[in-house]
Amino acid sequence: MRMTRFSLEGRAALVTGCNKGLGQGIAVALAEAGADIVGVNRRAAEETRKRIESCGRRYVNLEAQLGHDPAEEIVNQAIDSLGHLDILINNAGTIRRAPAVDFTEADWDEVMDINLKAAFFLSQQVARHLIERQAPGRIVNIASVLSFQGGIRVPSYTASKSGILGLTRLLANEWAAHGITVNAIAPGYMATDNTQALREDEKRSAEILGRIPAGRWGTPEDLGGAAVFLCSDAASYVNGHALAVDGGWLAR
Repeated sequence: MRMTRFSLEGRAALVTGCNKGLGQGIAVALAEAGADIVGVNRRAAEETRKRIESCGRRYVNLEAQLGHDPAEEIVNQAIDSLGHLDILINNAGTIRRAPAVDFTEADWDEVMDINLKAAFFLSQQVARHLIERQAPGRIVNIASVLSFQGGIRVPSYTASKSGILGLTRLLANEWAAHGITVNAIAPGYMATDNTQALREDEKRSAEILGRIPAGRWGTPEDLGGAAVFLCSDAASYVNGHALAVDGGWLAR
């Protein structure tokens, strides 16, 4: 196989939540493969900008509050910035931790709005754009190992990531005829802000590391190759799939 099938040269990607962490790792990897990037973040993303521009690619930052600001406006701004979109990475997410018996409605709604609702409506808008252009496209949702497991003390997060897995499959079924593939990446336990409390809990961290065959927490860079593959022509016949990047967690 020619390696050019993995190239994203000439593609334009919208990546949510890429000012740091997993989203930044994915955005930089896509840029290294040749894509220009529009990032959707709550604040400026200067480090991400510098890393992407050092690859010789364009970076445009849109400040928005996902789950509240209309998806149509966000996608239209992204299209205006780069002229078109070919790729959507639904990465932005949040988490709230509390026992299920104490969990609040406010924490439930906040997580579901960002993790699931925003992902669906951004996907809808990008798909409309692609169908109108009669162009193929790639949508990659960031799921979780908790798309397959229950976890503890994260009821809305588990529900949202289980919903992302189901949504990925449904959209793949509906949009395959238009040349749009919809897949997911399911990260394991990654060293990000969302897991800081777990990593700082010596007992819980040891329990988690003891179950990961790779013996370490994942990093944002670990997701880059999976994202580039799923967004490339090399993955044109991969659809409705969730690719675990978890150091072997689910295999244990």
